[in-house]
Amino acid sequence: MFDNEKSKFSESWSLPPEQIEARSFEIIAKLLPEVSHTDHSWPVISRIVHATGDPSIASLVRIHPEAIEAGVNALRAGCPIVADVGMVAAGISRRLADNLGCRLICAIDSPGVAEMARKEGITRSAAAVRALSSILQGAVVAIGNAPTALFALLDAIDGRQPVPALIVGTPVGFVGAAESKGELVRRCESGPPYITVAGTRGGSAVAAAAVNALLRLAAGKDGL
Repeated sequence: MFDNEKSKFSESWSLPPEQIEARSFEIIAKLLPEVSHTDHSWPVISRIVHATGDPSIASLVRIHPEAIEAGVNALRAGCPIVADVGMVAAGISRRLADNLGCRLICAIDSPGVAEMARKEGITRSAAAVRALSSILQGAVVAIGNAPTALFALLDAIDGRQPVPALIVGTPVGFVGAAESKGELVRRCESGPPYITVAGTRGGSAVAAAAVNALLRLAAGKDGL
């Protein structure tokens, strides 16, 4: 019995990476029978589930009706991808982004952001949104860590600038995260389109997974 279990384990961890990933998505598809696997949002939902290892998060994903098309079109046009923090940027496939001509920017590391935050008494993430307003126009913006960045972006949009092509807003935590994502859905009902996760859950891995799903779609690797 032990030898059989050991053999099965060895077979699993010795699989090539692409086979492990393929098997993972086969399992995810079986775990989510209520989600249509032919739906245009399936690549995003399945990659978020894959990134978190949690099928229950699928019921919390909120995708604007125009989000997938808007994100894919923007990426195919070589738009910038702006991540709020380094953890989000690190999780996004630089190879796919480079192949599409999309510059990957970590907002919080931009020059002058720390000084602006100190002078204005705001978080560096919020200051980064203000500092990069010209770059955010027409970009895919991925906020996976800081609710303050998402609030700042929504306030800027209310002021008629900037208008990203797509907002991936998945900040995580118990202070402002759920509220910021609720505001994203409320304020952007008529655009710009968004992808988010309701409630306190989310995070950098979720934001990166959503962007990677769109990059794969834009590159013709998953449908569309």
